[in-house]
Amino acid sequence: MKIADYIKEHQPALFQTMSNAFKFNRLSHAYLLSGEPGTPLLAVAIHLGKSLVCDNPQPLACEECITCLRIDEGNYPDFMIFDGSTKTIKKEDVQSVEENFDKTALETKGKMIYVLHLVENMTTEAVNSLLKFLEEPGRDIYAFLTTENEAKVLPTIVSRTQTIRLKLNDQMKVIAEAIDLGVAQDDAEMLSYFFNDGASILARSGDEDFQQAKEALKDLLEALRKNSGEAVFVSQQTIIPLLKSKESARFYLDMLAQVFRDIINITYGGNITLRSYGSILTELSQKLPHKEKSLLEIMTARGQLDLNLNIPLLLDHVIYAMTKGESFND
Repeated sequence: MKIADYIKEHQPALFQTMSNAFKFNRLSHAYLLSGEPGTPLLAVAIHLGKSLVCDNPQPLACEECITCLRIDEGNYPDFMIFDGSTKTIKKEDVQSVEENFDKTALETKGKMIYVLHLVENMTTEAVNSLLKFLEEPGRDIYAFLTTENEAKVLPTIVSRTQTIRLKLNDQMKVIAEAIDLGVAQDDAEMLSYFFNDGASILARSGDEDFQQAKEALKDLLEALRKNSGEAVFVSQQTIIPLLKSKESARFYLDMLAQVFRDIINITYGGNITLRSYGSILTELSQKLPHKEKSLLEIMTARGQLDLNLNIPLLLDHVIYAMTKGESFND
């Protein structure tokens, strides 16, 4: 599904708000797009930014004109993107926006646009620089900020932006849509925590980092089914060497967190999403001790991963936290 179709179909309030803003030239100089994990915040932010300079807006970006294609290729100097999901946004990044946009626009459209994805992943120094820039943005400079955790965004940033909240699609419908598109059920269930529409799940289901993380997760669950010693051994000998990239480690820890959420739900008689794993999760819910504490350790490690800490050490810590003092039988 194209992002324009996604906005029209799944985010009608956003579509109407921004369509009117573009049509009647009532644009804010800065927007904060807020949404749960899984909503395509970055893609939406880029699309809205494109709509400001698109050659054939309808009223949002056409995605086919030369300008839209140049932005996609990273070949439009008046459009800058910083992705906080891949690395922390630093003061130098914000300063590069200020320095580049302190001059006259290089393109004939005369508008300069920057996207900061996941502003909760900014250093304190970067936030301070951004605040100053938002206070005095300059003429024809537009910002599209995004966040998956509005509570972590400083009120001073929120007050300087127009906040638009994206709604989350029903997870079961998203899974069904992905399966209808040909995605395996277990992949659809797992990826529904990362992406909020079937087409995005289909596009990422063959991703190497995801598949490596999925393989590692299955190995760990089978090892946990046996005993703690096996789990530690498999983690050290198989899983850690398999998760070579930070992205695959992110997938692994996020999926492991969801596994434990479902295990906890089973323990208390709740519903689960990872139905393909239902049998083994039910068994582990009866076998694993301190499940809530394990989930907290996994989520803590996931946060530390973004601080560029040593991945093998983090994964080692997670497996020992999960099995330390456990009492299930060999």
